[in-house]
Amino acid sequence: MQISEGLYGVELSVQLMGRTNVIYPALFVDEQGALLIDTGYPGTLPLLHKSIDTLGIDATTLDSVILTHQDIDHIGGLPSLLQDSSRPLEVFASELEKPYIQGDKMLIKVTPASIERAVANLPADTTPEWRDAFRRNLENPPKAPVNTILEDGQVIDRCGGIVVILTPGHTPGHMSLYHTSSKTLIAADSMVVSEGQLQGPIPAYCADYPLALQSLRKFLQYDIERVLCYHGGLLTDNVNQRIAEIIQTIEP
Repeated sequence: MQISEGLYGVELSVQLMGRTNVIYPALFVDEQGALLIDTGYPGTLPLLHKSIDTLGIDATTLDSVILTHQDIDHIGGLPSLLQDSSRPLEVFASELEKPYIQGDKMLIKVTPASIERAVANLPADTTPEWRDAFRRNLENPPKAPVNTILEDGQVIDRCGGIVVILTPGHTPGHMSLYHTSSKTLIAADSMVVSEGQLQGPIPAYCADYPLALQSLRKFLQYDIERVLCYHGGLLTDNVNQRIAEIIQTIEP
């Protein structure tokens, strides 16, 4: 979907553990090339390329990737993307997320207990081969080098200006992005859209839920006309008002 001039939501519909999971990386396009925000699950590169092509954009123009945080559904496609690209890609992330993305540290949400739970929750008809492959992927998650660190408040000089907003809580170095010219918030996993309504962070998926709630207050200083959530997609109705309502509802 085209969100505004030079900004797109790349819809990826993925079959995962017997269910359809739809995620929404963002794509900025300007005269320099294309800048992708998050890369999807491992093994979804053909789907990513197809979805970008469907938007009328040449996937080979991709020159940079921003990773909002370390979760597998955001970094999973990066190694294949780097390997497949005909040119070097610049990879951006926050300082706190870098060692996890590069594999220097184990992903904070991937523990022996969480792996066992995930394997146990696979559909009953999952083949032993697929079950083993799923386990190996969790035990050895995707990793790739990060070239450039992004800092809170930094403005990326692409597509009229993209502001970095560090929003820790979902993970320690989670980031969101604000596209100045279109007044669009790329929320990543700081919020979700569920049943057509903007909602706050999901407690079960947060490394530090109270901190994730506190991070939402940073959005109040921006004039936001639309928000793209990685889970749930685009919402355009009274975004600033809804964020204020979420904060008021969940804060004591």
